[in-house]
Amino acid sequence: MKSLYPFLILFSLPAVFESCSSGKAAMKKGDYYEATLNAIHRLRENPNHKRAMDVLTQAYPLTIEFIDTSIKNGIESNDSKKWRNAVAGYQKINFINDQISTCPGAKKVIPNLQLRLKELADAKVNAADEAYNEGITEMMKNNREDYKQAYYDFKDANSFQQGYKESIEMQNQAEYKATLRVAFEEINNSRYNYGTFQPVVNSLQRLFLSFKPIAQKDTVPPQQYLRIIFNGYQETRPYVSTRTETQTRQIVVGQVKGADGKMVDQTQAVSVNVTYFHKTITGSTEAGVTITDAGSNAQLQNVFVNGTYNWEYDWATYSGDSRALSGNASSWVQRRETFPNPQDVYNQTLRTLQNNLHQQLKSFYSQY
Repeated sequence: MKSLYPFLILFSLPAVFESCSSGKAAMKKGDYYEATLNAIHRLRENPNHKRAMDVLTQAYPLTIEFIDTSIKNGIESNDSKKWRNAVAGYQKINFINDQISTCPGAKKVIPNLQLRLKELADAKVNAADEAYNEGITEMMKNNREDYKQAYYDFKDANSFQQGYKESIEMQNQAEYKATLRVAFEEINNSRYNYGTFQPVVNSLQRLFLSFKPIAQKDTVPPQQYLRIIFNGYQETRPYVSTRTETQTRQIVVGQVKGADGKMVDQTQAVSVNVTYFHKTITGSTEAGVTITDAGSNAQLQNVFVNGTYNWEYDWATYSGDSRALSGNASSWVQRRETFPNPQDVYNQTLRTLQNNLHQQLKSFYSQY
């Protein structure tokens, strides 16, 4: 073990040096916040780390001063998010203080923490009012994108001050107005039972986007109609391609005594003719997708989505000396011609259609 010790030290030196230097590097770049966090992290591992203690001593007061100044300048500006930025700043200060208070090595370096608890509480009151008023402004613009922004503004207001004014009610109203409602129907235009595309459509549900079956009467009229028509399934006849090759190899058939009296291998060339068979059966299916604007009756999309699946199988036969067989031929000659389960081919083809349908609809509704 003693002989390994110097190598272990050398192996660990780069990691130690990187950890030690990262704090100083952040200091040189003026990133006092990152330098402070790096120093605290290092002191958790080694409470007496001299370089980390030096970095923390310098970086902590500079971090507090920098954030306080940024907050002060922001509040005195016309920035529409100045109080929300102030909240974020005070939260960063308090986060650093929490990290120090739970790290004995760091606490020893910074015994007197500069807390901003009252400042944070006061900033949250102003931030709630700021976010609420911005939400009202967005609501008055009367379009879907601004309703979406208003939703987040009211959500922020409520997070800063629970139940601030009518923030919860306004958030619900903004979500209601921002939500695109789509009435969905599916039609089977074939003799095949494909189940339902409802899971595919349900997977698209998200905030501000709602899908409901057209037969399910909603209290709110839809803005769009989505129709999916299953047009059927086809399966090709089995197609078999063939190719033939000759394989030759030298094999040992015995031993004979050589001129020098030593035994040497006696080889013989053997060959085999191999015929390879490759069978393919292709299943294909199709669905038509039409998306219509409920107000203008204009078609927003009219496409066909396909699903295909190829079932493939390989086997081989041979004539000649089987000892010459090599590669895939060795195992394929053990196989016999077979056929797939028709239901399995259909199911795999349908899964491909469902996946492609999901991607098509996801792409279209990504703009909403």
